[in-house]
Amino acid sequence: MGGQACVLYGAAEFSRDTDFAILADTENLARLRDALDELQAERIAIPPFAPEYLDMGLAVHFRCHHPGARNMRIDIMAKMRGVDDFPELWQRRTTLDADGESVELLSLPDLVQCKKTQRDKDWPMIARLLEVNYFNNRDRPTQEQITFWLRELRSPSLLIEVASTFAAECRQVVANRPLLSLAMANDEVELNRAIKEEEQEEREADRRYWLPLKEELQRLRHAERRSSGK
Repeated sequence: MGGQACVLYGAAEFSRDTDFAILADTENLARLRDALDELQAERIAIPPFAPEYLDMGLAVHFRCHHPGARNMRIDIMAKMRGVDDFPELWQRRTTLDADGESVELLSLPDLVQCKKTQRDKDWPMIARLLEVNYFNNRDRPTQEQITFWLRELRSPSLLIEVASTFAAECRQVVANRPLLSLAMANDEVELNRAIKEEEQEEREADRRYWLPLKEELQRLRHAERRSSGK
């Protein structure tokens, strides 16, 4: 669901870690613990690896020590802001073949939604994910892809191009993304401003979402220091 997914979608060249969205039920967590044991994975930060913290929306972080995966970092999450629950994500997943092995990725729309965070590095990645998908499919797009581009593209010039090429579809989507009216008017300056405002709104929503979670992390840090005597 993170950088490795972006690599496989063709929008990044490398990623230092591997992020997983998981189903945090008892049976699946037991399988995950077995896999982490095989990787000799050590938890490297709070919170503890427990379902209650995953259910809150916190990530659990590990570092692998197995010779075949030495120093690889693994981050586990079960809930993300603005993203559906795992069963819906699983139904929409993308399955790729990698050297004979199936790799399950978040669908591209779900991955884009996951990337709408406070972090500066995520917004250029969203733009690249959308642009790669557009250039790979613009000659024979599906209706779903056209709607996706209209809802999510972050390049003013490309958004104007899509709004012009698919004017009827754009008129259907504009109520959900009002800045499309600027794309239809070919107003690139104002469209660029509106896209930046849209980004700032998402960043602020993510900041508010994480406020109580950061407080919980701080509480856990204090508790861990007290228990260790530090």
